Amino acid sequence: MPVRALIFDVDGTLAETEDLHRLAFNRAFEIAGIDWVWSRDLYARLLRVTGGRERIRFYADETGAADIDSAALHRTKTEIYNGFMSPGVLELRPGIERLIRRARDGGLKLAIATTTSRANIDSLFGATMGKGALDWFASIRSGEDVRNKKPDPEVFELVLADLDLPPEDCIVFEDSENGLRAAKALSLPTVVTPSIYTWDNQFSAADLVVRTVDEPFSMRELMPEKELSDIPESLRDLLFAQMV
Repeated sequence: MPVRALIFDVDGTLAETEDLHRLAFNRAFEIAGIDWVWSRDLYARLLRVTGGRERIRFYADETGAADIDSAALHRTKTEIYNGFMSPGVLELRPGIERLIRRARDGGLKLAIATTTSRANIDSLFGATMGKGALDWFASIRSGEDVRNKKPDPEVFELVLADLDLPPEDCIVFEDSENGLRAAKALSLPTVVTPSIYTWDNQFSAADLVVRTVDEPFSMRELMPEKELSDIPESLRDLLFAQMV
């Protein structure tokens, strides 16, 4: 069956945003007078917890900091992050803009399924493709829309309902194990492009694992047990046809 929609995660998938998030967290801690400093190694571990507020709460529980106001800290962090975000600060990952434009030109529906905040989505597009590009998306679901974050599939359930499509008509793009687990809970075909913080995640359930969407043949390195013929035809048509 031909692909009818592409569904994108945001942080780590559309752009390598996570280190900017880390810096914003650390600045928020500093402003609040909290002596936390999240190093890259620590943050890589904390990313196993989905959602910024949840991440703060997890670390507070882990370190015995019972009086931490995770909601207030996260609001400050989000303001700082969006203050950091401006044109030129970062770029979309290789091939992402081309893929989005090609899908739109080809009549495919576009959607976003993320557990980051809507403000973060707006600022990322404002700094890259322009906020007007968000009008191309038939569904944008963020952390504010769900009670349960990835690996719970709730955000994908909402997007599928918005699109009025079955899972097999869609392709999901993710960068993390939690995102993959959420997508696969609904049997959504999923392409994983590991980010700088998720290379050590477990992606064996993915339909395709590649360095970037511009490098589909990197599957030979990242999925050596798979042949090109093992990749679903819809994925081959979407990502490989232009390279052959």
